[in-house]
Amino acid sequence: MDLDETLPRLARKTIGVVDILMSELRPKLIGAALTGDIGESENTRHHDNLLTVHDLWMHERYRDTLSQYIPSFIYASEEAEPQIIGGDPNPDLCVLVDPLDTSELAVRGLLGYTHVMIYSRSLRRPVVAVIGDIYHHIRFYVAARCDDGQDRAYAITSDDSHHPLTPRAARRLSESLVTNFLMRGTERLLPLCRQSRFIEALDELDEHGKSRGRIGVDFGSVSLCHVAAGFTEAVVEFAKGFAIWDLAPGHYVLDAAGGTVLDLTGRPLPLDYNLDSLDDIAKAMNPRQTFVAAGSDQLAREILLSLDV
Repeated sequence: MDLDETLPRLARKTIGVVDILMSELRPKLIGAALTGDIGESENTRHHDNLLTVHDLWMHERYRDTLSQYIPSFIYASEEAEPQIIGGDPNPDLCVLVDPLDTSELAVRGLLGYTHVMIYSRSLRRPVVAVIGDIYHHIRFYVAARCDDGQDRAYAITSDDSHHPLTPRAARRLSESLVTNFLMRGTERLLPLCRQSRFIEALDELDEHGKSRGRIGVDFGSVSLCHVAAGFTEAVVEFAKGFAIWDLAPGHYVLDAAGGTVLDLTGRPLPLDYNLDSLDDIAKAMNPRQTFVAAGSDQLAREILLSLDV
């Protein structure tokens, strides 16, 4: 498939930027893993998150590299307050960036991701999202609003194979692999373990007497991309919620692939993140959103019915 004929120029340029930055970052992270020198920095913005020199380096590289092909935009990175880049005092595009997601695992050479979402303030919706996977063969998960007005999603491998992401056949909860960011024991794992009805529904035996439902760990936006690709069936996040950097890019990819993201009352989450003014953008950086994301609305609602929230 020739993405030059499908994806708009803005999406193709953004993929190129993420590709270059991941290629530059990867040896730095491997070096940190092999030496044990992770370059930890004081995190004054998010005190409970690991911040390293690699996060800050990516933050600066994104700002500088994106400005080479987007003349003016609002740069909303996890590592700084939103700022206007370029000469337009009121640019249409807001570029939301999580420079290095799962830093704790990335500096150990295990897993690492980076997120970019470009949001049109006039359209009140995202128009491009690129989630980069630093270590795996599937290198990018991409969503874009194409020239015909349709949103499309793709997975792109390191050998430049492109795979459209489209809806899969719906599965029941007891047939599904459901993921959660359960790495933090008290904050997330214990609340998950207390969801006995959900766990029992996941563990329900099939007609052959086998239990096929599974719970797994996954991370930020890429967890929703894994649902979009059909690698997992759903993500549950009910204990703390995701910040906008962790949720919005993957939300757009899953939506473009035909999936569903619901809040815990069962309402679909809109793609309009209310990024109207600079003040609105700054305020949007703080709240956290709980949700259930799934490949089908049917499965998302079955999960919601099993949760005690």
